[in-house]
Amino acid sequence: MSKKRKICEENRSFQNTWENEFLFINNKDNKPQCLVCLQVLSVHKEYNIKRHYTQHHAAKFKEYVGEARSTIVSDFKRKVSAQKSIFTKSTSTQKKALLASFVVSAEIAKAKKPCSDGEFVKRCSVKMASALGEQKIASEFENVPLSKQTVTRRIEEIGSHLVNKLKTIVADSVYFSLALDESTDVTDTAQLLIFIRTVSKDFVVHEELLGLEPLHNTTKGQDIYDAVMKVLNIYAYGDNNRLSVIVTDGAKSMRGVQTGLVGLLRKTGINCPALHCIIHQEALCGKILDMEVVMKTVIKCVNVVKGGNRALMHRKFLSFLTEMETEYHDIVLFTQVRWLSRGNCLKRFFALRKEIKQFLEENEKTDRELVTALSDSNFNCLLAFLTDITSHMNVLNLKLQGRNQTISDLVGHLDGFISRLKVFKSTLAKGNFVHFPCCKELMEEEIFDIDFQFSAEMLDKLLMQFSERFSDFNDMRSQLILFNNPINCDISEQEDTIQLELCDLQSDPFFQSRVEVGIDFWKLVPREKYPTLCDFSLRVASMFGSTYICECTFSTMKAVKSSQRSRLTDSHLHDFLRISSSSLTIDFGELVDASDRPQCSH
Repeated sequence: MSKKRKICEENRSFQNTWENEFLFINNKDNKPQCLVCLQVLSVHKEYNIKRHYTQHHAAKFKEYVGEARSTIVSDFKRKVSAQKSIFTKSTSTQKKALLASFVVSAEIAKAKKPCSDGEFVKRCSVKMASALGEQKIASEFENVPLSKQTVTRRIEEIGSHLVNKLKTIVADSVYFSLALDESTDVTDTAQLLIFIRTVSKDFVVHEELLGLEPLHNTTKGQDIYDAVMKVLNIYAYGDNNRLSVIVTDGAKSMRGVQTGLVGLLRKTGINCPALHCIIHQEALCGKILDMEVVMKTVIKCVNVVKGGNRALMHRKFLSFLTEMETEYHDIVLFTQVRWLSRGNCLKRFFALRKEIKQFLEENEKTDRELVTALSDSNFNCLLAFLTDITSHMNVLNLKLQGRNQTISDLVGHLDGFISRLKVFKSTLAKGNFVHFPCCKELMEEEIFDIDFQFSAEMLDKLLMQFSERFSDFNDMRSQLILFNNPINCDISEQEDTIQLELCDLQSDPFFQSRVEVGIDFWKLVPREKYPTLCDFSLRVASMFGSTYICECTFSTMKAVKSSQRSRLTDSHLHDFLRISSSSLTIDFGELVDASDRPQCSH
């Protein structure tokens, strides 16, 4: 029995003569289609095409021959083309409306606005176009779907799109590190933020939100460990050795060696270094200063003028400052949880200390002890010194903040501040207040008996804190020196496995003349010649040094899930935070193409 041939094996093709003879064309799907009734046949077979024409259309069109028949064929082809363009134009309009919907939804998420704002944006766009006399553009704006439910779906799709991109980045990375922090939202749900910093073989660094895990029960080390492993398994992180470092806020549930996250990770074979956030440690160092006496008085004065139910008092104080034509027009409240709050509050209070004292003296209801304290020389000396030193610490804190800083950059800022403290101590010992403008201003006024002998002891305490507290970073100091300045580092202090390659690198004339440092330098080092050194540099480049990115995202979380939007689900909150914190490019074209049936607004 002979084998039956398949149609694809017959290699049939459309013959151009069939257009005039049978009124058929070859459509976009490579199928024969009748110009008269638009019926599509399955194969390019002359018998089938001729039979269709003879049975259905021959009686009507057989009398047309020559030029008349060619005219009829051209007319039919033009009508078919017009029909196709109508559907194509409709689809194009729908895709443009869908693209605009995705773009606006992404901007709403980045701006931390409610999903219902999409309808507001649409109304404004239509009214603007109408006001400019662009009725056609206004009608196109009307077609953009931006209802609350639609914007919610768009944000979900964008979030999934970014997750898929991040999975590719994690899979292609050589090393990665994690930054973790936990805080509660407006509904008292504990939210665990997990950020990842990846580095590819080409030294391309990404810092992205890996996951937001709600902890609805306890927040013990086991709970955090389970949440971290759940997120890591979603991204198929692979080998444990790829994890270079974990940075936490220093809580016992995070750093505990037995039941904390770090201890549980050690038991599963993940032995990477665990660092306490460098910014949190810097803030803890500042607490060694004896600021309680000064801050207690400052806070009382501020609360008398501005705190609580003091609206009338505050208005009087603002009017008083306006009359005095002061540099600042208000004082600043103090909050314990904000890193820069203490320094900003003291700076503003010191600048307005005379006006505050005069205002309190004129107010009969003011506690006289506050006025007495503001007139005390010891208090004013402490206030001036603490204002200056907290201002310097705020400068350090701002340097430590920011994304995409390497761990060597952060330690460099820290070392620079320690050197500054030593300079402060030596200049103050000589009676030189060039680096302490508030102390200098107080001395020039010659109102009080000035004595800054206490400053040396305070600076010694601060120096000791900065020298002892950052032990986890100091353990990595030789590695950070090698990463930041491999040409001039001491070879004997480095690990045995990289010493020989480091000798060759330091002897290479090309690298001896380079001025690049850090990642920019290591991009020039050939991996084939220095494989161990390149692997080392990739590991260090992937390390977080702080949880700054987590703190910023918690601020975003407070804005997104506010008291007015407290019913926002955990998954939607996750999507909002991912979009607002991501530096990845959103491929809107891919999102539009993935939509099966794009719809305009009804």
